[in-house]
Amino acid sequence: MTQAPFAQANKMAAPSGNAAGKKNDPACRSRGRTGEMLKKTDYITLVMVVLSVVVLLSLPSRTADRLKLAINGLFPPLFGLAAWTHEAAAKAGDALTPRGELLRERDMLRTNNQVLTIQLQAAAAALRENEQYRQMLKIPPPKQGTLQFARVIARDPETWWRSVWIDLGSRTTPGMRTNLPVRTAEGLVGKVVVVGETHSQVLLLGDPGLRVAVLVGHGGLNGTLTAGSAWMRENNMLDIENLFGEAADRTVHPGDEVVTWGEGGVFPGGIPVGKVVDVPRKEYGTATEARVRPAAHLDALQNVWVMILR
Repeated sequence: MTQAPFAQANKMAAPSGNAAGKKNDPACRSRGRTGEMLKKTDYITLVMVVLSVVVLLSLPSRTADRLKLAINGLFPPLFGLAAWTHEAAAKAGDALTPRGELLRERDMLRTNNQVLTIQLQAAAAALRENEQYRQMLKIPPPKQGTLQFARVIARDPETWWRSVWIDLGSRTTPGMRTNLPVRTAEGLVGKVVVVGETHSQVLLLGDPGLRVAVLVGHGGLNGTLTAGSAWMRENNMLDIENLFGEAADRTVHPGDEVVTWGEGGVFPGGIPVGKVVDVPRKEYGTATEARVRPAAHLDALQNVWVMILR
C-alpha cells in the first residue's frame, strides 16, 4: 500500500523528463534555429522589396521607363506577353496585305493625281484667259495678299453679331491695318476697324454700319448686303437691298449663291457670303430684296483669317 503513491509520482514525472529530453535533443534545436533563420530571411526579403520600390519611385521618369523596357526585354513571358503578342499579330497582318489590294490603291492614287493635274492645268488656262480679258478691257488686276490666321479672344455676349476682338496687332503682324477683309473657310466675316499693338477689332456682317457690294446668282445681279432688322440678326440672316436688273424678282431664287462684287475697294471679288433664303415679293418699285443666310457662322466664331492685302 505504501508503494502506490511513489508509483503514481513516477508516472507523473515521466512526461516532464521526456519534455526535457526533447528540449535537449540536437534535432529539435536544429529545427528551431532553421525556423528562426527562415523568419529572418522573410524579413530581409520584405525589406529588400520595399527598398526596391522606393528606389524605383525615386528614379526619374525617363530612367524608370528605360528600366521597365529592359526588364520586359529580359522577361517577356512575365511582363507584357499579351501586349507583345497582340502587337506582333497586328504587324504580321499589316505585312500580309494582299498584293492586289496594294496595286489597286497605287492605281487609284495615280488616277487621282492625274485628275488633279488636269484640273490644275485647266485652272491655269482660265486664269491666263481671264488676265487677257482684263488687259483688253483695261480692268485693274485683283488685289493680291496673304492670309493670316487669328484667334477670337473677346466678344460682347449682348451684341455678338456686331464685332469681335482677335489676337493680331500692328506689333505682332506686319501689314496689319484697318479695312482688311476677314473671313473663315466658309465665307466672309467682316473687316478690321480698330488696330492695336497686339489685338484688333473686327466689324461683323451683322453690324448695321457694314454694307457690302455683292453679286447674286448666275446672272450676277448686284446689290448691297446689310444687317437688316433685329429679327433678321437674331435669326442669323442678312438682307440684300437694291437688287437691280431685268426681271430681278424672277431671276433670284432661294439657294442662289451670294459673293462679294469687288467694288468699293475693301473686299476682293468672289468671296462667298451666303445663300439666298427667300425673295419677298413687292407690289411696286423696280428694286428687289432678298434674305440671305451667311456662309460663316457669325454666332460661333473661334478662328478667322485676315486677308493682308498689298
